[in-house]
Amino acid sequence: MDSRFFLSIFLAYIACLIGLGWLASRRQCSGDDFLLAGRGLPVFLTIGTTVATMVGTGSSMGAVGFGYANGWTGTLYGVGGAVGILLLAFCFASVRRLNFATMSEEISYYVGANPLVRRLVAVLIFIACIGWLGAHILGGSLYLAWIAEIDLFAAKLIIALGFAIFVVVGGYRAVVWTDTLQAIVLFVGFVLMAVLAVQQVGGWESLLAAQSGPGTSTASENTGGILHGVSLVVVIAVGVLATPSFRQRIYSARSEQTVRRSFLASGILYLFFCAVPAIIGMAAFALNPELDNRNFAFPYLAMEVLPLGAGMVVLIAGLSATMSSASSDAVAGVTVLVRDLSFVFRSRAMDPQREIFYSRAGLVAVIGIALLLVALSDDLIGYITAMISTVMTGLCVCGLLGRFWTRFNWQGAVAALSAGAVVSQLVIWTAQDFWGNPALPSLAAALVAAVGVSLATPSETIDAREALQILQRERRGRLAPLSGQQ
Repeated sequence: MDSRFFLSIFLAYIACLIGLGWLASRRQCSGDDFLLAGRGLPVFLTIGTTVATMVGTGSSMGAVGFGYANGWTGTLYGVGGAVGILLLAFCFASVRRLNFATMSEEISYYVGANPLVRRLVAVLIFIACIGWLGAHILGGSLYLAWIAEIDLFAAKLIIALGFAIFVVVGGYRAVVWTDTLQAIVLFVGFVLMAVLAVQQVGGWESLLAAQSGPGTSTASENTGGILHGVSLVVVIAVGVLATPSFRQRIYSARSEQTVRRSFLASGILYLFFCAVPAIIGMAAFALNPELDNRNFAFPYLAMEVLPLGAGMVVLIAGLSATMSSASSDAVAGVTVLVRDLSFVFRSRAMDPQREIFYSRAGLVAVIGIALLLVALSDDLIGYITAMISTVMTGLCVCGLLGRFWTRFNWQGAVAALSAGAVVSQLVIWTAQDFWGNPALPSLAAALVAAVGVSLATPSETIDAREALQILQRERRGRLAPLSGQQ
């Protein structure tokens, strides 16, 4: 495949996405339209954007690369994602009735609308969004650099600018439409690639024979055995449960029933799909066991196994899904920035129409920060697991305890967030090889700290109904029209 030809087609495709963003922008009248697609997304769009994210950067780069290096262990990425999205459907679909706009609103609601918790969670969510955004930029740029034969930093810049222009122009509605269209192409492309790859290596038996010893086991020795496998499933599931962009899909859906149906369908679909990236990675290993970077396994097969036209479509769809996933996290991050963090520094209410301008400016800043953070990184799975364990385990515990345990209070929330982050860093520094990633000890520390501190401190005096009223008053005051204000 000619690298210049591919790059030309990809840049033309980005131009089409920008055009779609412009079409979507014509329907925007307020911040809710730009950030939450007017809170009216139907089932098929919610499924589309969810599947595109799950079959995007993580599966096309992370899970395929993991399958290349570790055989069937690559399926665990998909298992973790499916578990996370199914738990999200059962545990949090009902949150849609409360009309939250950010996860920090939701977590503070569980602890009496405590302002300290809301601000602290907002900061962590903002960091998490930038982290996920960086992971998507990194994933897309790795295989753009490989395919187009350009410098990795130049590839990161192209990916970041490509989706930045698109999402700044079109907002969340443009993101979900693009996600839905590309989810279909990418899902079909993955299955086609797996089938053709197995044929290319000489059939199923040849594929398995080409794997190095224990690499054909889901708990292979070279990945640390069962403990490392469980850690990987847990860290990916926690990532889904605590990732702000998945909450954004709850808040923007048309109804609670829409959320539940969409997430159940997405989770079941992804559970059946989880072996496909591992098979693709194993086939890439069988054909070329000496790739410089395992994350190049996906684009390598797309160029070597698929016919030129089909390979072009799959690669473009993969890059598009990566950018759409990044766009979702960028929108989630800027929603927190505009709806929560900006009010620390501003006392006046915001005109809903001006919120679109501030959201666009915030997107430029958020994407720029993420680009700086990934400038020196080239390990996708390591980047994702370290970021999730440090930032998100405490958020996951706060969400689950807040949703199901009435004794949970703001002191317990602060303890969970702190303990999860501290223990994660300790494990990274001292025991990373033993655990595989810090998710399990970090999650356990956050849970123990949350329960212990909540029981040792007074219970909340503000009940759920009062907390919701407080948040509703704040929302109305912060987003009221400026005309006529004193």
